[in-house]
Amino acid sequence: MSARPGKVFFVRFVWAVVAFVLATVMIGAGIAQRTIFQGPRTETVAITVEEEAPYLLIDGAVLTQLPGTQTLRAQGEGDLFASYGRTADMQAWLSDTEYTHVTMGGDGVVESALVEPDPDAATTDDAPTDSPGDEAAAEAADVVAAEPADETASGDETATAGRSPIGSDLWLDEYQHSDLLIAPLQLPEGMSVLVAADGTSPAPDRVTVTWPLQTSTPWAGPLIVLGGILMAVGVFLYILGIRHARRKRGPRRKGLPLPVTEPIDIAIDDPDGKGVISSQTPTRRAVSSGRRAFAVVPVVAVSALLFSGCSADAWPQLGPSPTPSPTTTVIAPDGQQAPAVTKAQAERILTRIAATVADADAAMDGDLAETRLEGAALAARDTNYKLRAAIADYAAPAPILAKPLEIILPQAYDGWPRSVIAVADDEQSKTSSIMVMTQRDAWADYKLSYIASLEASTTLPDLAPAYIGAPQVEPDSPFLLLPPDQVAAAYSDVINKGEDSEYYDYFEVEGDQLRASITADRQRRLDEFNKTASSTGSLEFSSAPGAQAPFALQTVESGAIVAVNVNEIDTVKPTNADAVIKVDGNLTVKSLAGVDQSATGFATTFSDQVFFYVPGPGSTEKIRLLGYSSDILDAKVLS
Repeated sequence: MSARPGKVFFVRFVWAVVAFVLATVMIGAGIAQRTIFQGPRTETVAITVEEEAPYLLIDGAVLTQLPGTQTLRAQGEGDLFASYGRTADMQAWLSDTEYTHVTMGGDGVVESALVEPDPDAATTDDAPTDSPGDEAAAEAADVVAAEPADETASGDETATAGRSPIGSDLWLDEYQHSDLLIAPLQLPEGMSVLVAADGTSPAPDRVTVTWPLQTSTPWAGPLIVLGGILMAVGVFLYILGIRHARRKRGPRRKGLPLPVTEPIDIAIDDPDGKGVISSQTPTRRAVSSGRRAFAVVPVVAVSALLFSGCSADAWPQLGPSPTPSPTTTVIAPDGQQAPAVTKAQAERILTRIAATVADADAAMDGDLAETRLEGAALAARDTNYKLRAAIADYAAPAPILAKPLEIILPQAYDGWPRSVIAVADDEQSKTSSIMVMTQRDAWADYKLSYIASLEASTTLPDLAPAYIGAPQVEPDSPFLLLPPDQVAAAYSDVINKGEDSEYYDYFEVEGDQLRASITADRQRRLDEFNKTASSTGSLEFSSAPGAQAPFALQTVESGAIVAVNVNEIDTVKPTNADAVIKVDGNLTVKSLAGVDQSATGFATTFSDQVFFYVPGPGSTEKIRLLGYSSDILDAKVLS
């Protein structure tokens, strides 16, 4: 005999209850791991400041005492500021002022101390003398930090205005907000954070640093999913038990065969007013089965909802840790110092330079241009502004290219002055510019000292990556085919003498568009002059090194990219005592010289900013022109 219906129902009901209980326990345990048993998700350290100071410097050791990203929060009234950069750079920027330094004590406790200004901080005695720029700029850099701050009087009190930290080229990034400042950070060792208000008011004293904690629960996900499966099994067993009991309900007797009945369609007219239910009407069994199937849906939905709430840290990591694929790396030489800037920092600096110079070009403001230009680049702009003020249709200089920045070669140097070579592309005109930017000291902005257009077919030598940088080559270095301080004179001699120059074989002829254009222009102008004035005057051409000091950074093959300044001088003199030289048809010379004729003659100077690749002495290569720019510099009456 088969088992009684009540017994079968009881067994299946018991197993369903067991499945429900186990499912509840497993799901509850999984949820508890993600909630009440998970613990805190973050760790926060409050920074206590005992004495007021305009700046608060948080050392990198404080930021990296726990792994993971850092979130800095500063609260105060009014505008708040935060920036980060290399610790050594920030200490140099703060060396001439009072600030609070937050560090890690020997016992692992965060400590703060007030740091007094260093009286010797304003000197730059360790600065190299071979950086780009003229001597006047170098002398200005020696005393720029020593100048006293502006003083403002308010009633009977006199206050010293502080130095605003906003917009310094030294920061890798900066943040500004009012009342509450939140800065997400991910700084390694050797980096620090500067917090301030405006450089004069006390820095905010409510500062915290927060780190996320590793709170993985690898079994929460499996417990929740397995619990959901058991719950579905329990529901299924319970439905089977109910179904079996209903099928076995009532006595089992053999009865007489019933007559076959046919369904009557209620749509057919019945004279007696009676009818039967159509066979198309669903039976009670079919309806009840649909209800049982629907009962499973909430269970599956709940399990799916719990499953979707489980992140990756809710599952065990059974696979092996990913192994990074090998890549080509460049290792910095032992003892090499840190690069002057990062690529993102260089892009931001060059964008600022381009914006300032664009404003100066529009207003023809030489003082504004001087805030971001120096040396040959500034001299060319000053001359352009003079000519545009005198000649209505004189062309404005080409704008400074800033983005996209294709190549960054920062100088590897911890001190000042420090420089960067950058290459930016103009996607519309398909041209590129190569530039040198220099920062004179920790408080100065970077200034552009050299700028030139790259030749279309130029191939740059292999350069160190931006995160390593390159050391500066000394001006008199013997480890190049020519020392950097001799390149301008040698190239000038080649321009003047051609193949008769002793340096002719040092320079690559192919691809040197500057030398070719100078030669062609001189011949054209000489031919025009000889047509009308050869009997009464003379026209002479010469080249010589310009006033701008050379600058060189080392390449990977022990060569160097060298930037030099070359001047081209055109001299026209009368050869007849009764003759005079007239330049009334040349508005450029007339505007710069201030007269339209002279009995002694005129000298016109053009300034060339030239970039070369200079190989090492053991290389079979020659000195190769990379790019150049040429601008009129001056015109004067000969004495």
